[in-house]
Amino acid sequence: MDDDPFAFFNGLVKQLVEAFDTDGLVAFERRILSRLEAARRATPEPEALPGDRPEYWRHHWAEFLRAAYLIQKDREAYIALTDETGLSPEDCLALAELDRGSGRIEDALAWVERGRELCGEDPRCWSARLDLAKLRRDLLAALGRTAEARMIAWQEFEQHPNQYTYPDLMRFVEEPELEDWHAKAMNAAERTDLHTRIDLLIAAGEISCLADLIVGTTDETLQNTSHFATEAAAKALEDARPELAARLWRAQGMRIVEAGKSKYYDAALGNFTRAKQCYERAGLGVDWERTVRLVIDHHFRKTGFISGFRAVVSGSYPSEPPSFLDRAKDDWRKRFGSTTR
Repeated sequence: MDDDPFAFFNGLVKQLVEAFDTDGLVAFERRILSRLEAARRATPEPEALPGDRPEYWRHHWAEFLRAAYLIQKDREAYIALTDETGLSPEDCLALAELDRGSGRIEDALAWVERGRELCGEDPRCWSARLDLAKLRRDLLAALGRTAEARMIAWQEFEQHPNQYTYPDLMRFVEEPELEDWHAKAMNAAERTDLHTRIDLLIAAGEISCLADLIVGTTDETLQNTSHFATEAAAKALEDARPELAARLWRAQGMRIVEAGKSKYYDAALGNFTRAKQCYERAGLGVDWERTVRLVIDHHFRKTGFISGFRAVVSGSYPSEPPSFLDRAKDDWRKRFGSTTR
């Protein structure tokens, strides 16, 4: 760690302290305390670089001590350290988890509230703010204040209806009310963008609603939507609604080809292969032929793509494109006549 110009140890403090046995952790903690004390006594030099200043090393070694105290569940030592170094939202989260683990739910909730105050509106605290909000809901439910936890989760869902806030909300809904709250959530999600709504409907298992959404969406809009959403939707609909899955696979292929992204032509050919299969399963060969004419008429000059596309049309294109390793072996074989040398 003393000679780490590439910051290999950055972020590894938790894994490091977990690797020690009890005696090793005590010895390591003793060594870190001596380093921290040396940093406390050091005199700052005005011309020193940030990484050479005592305050940097005080912060650095204090982070190692925090991790050591957490793994030992030494609450008092951790609090004493924050008294010296200052309390952060992350400290409040860690102390809240310690108290929750020992059954001190009220104390844990107090730490959460203090952490939320420290976060304020600081954009740098977004991660801690999210973790504190989730822990707050869990603690309220553990204290029997489930209705309060549910209302907080609902407010969060209303502001950001997505695949992550939905399960957070439903965790606080009792069995008899599941259907009502689910319907309420789906109605609130109608105002979100297409990508987010697709992800949410898949996460909620609303395949029929997903199908209705795709039916009401134009090919142009699907083509302009991220493949992260359209690919997931296509896979979810392939069995029940192959005609819709075909449109989604087609949209992904067209998105790549029309943008001229030659690096992703293999992916586009895979998309068109899936589209062809889905069109055929749905009995929509005419729609596939229309797609073929459109692609050939508009993109025949893209020689890096069109030969592969003709192979897709004829059925000779592999359903699974060769992997990078297979392509490398083939290239080596062409150059040297063998895959080993």
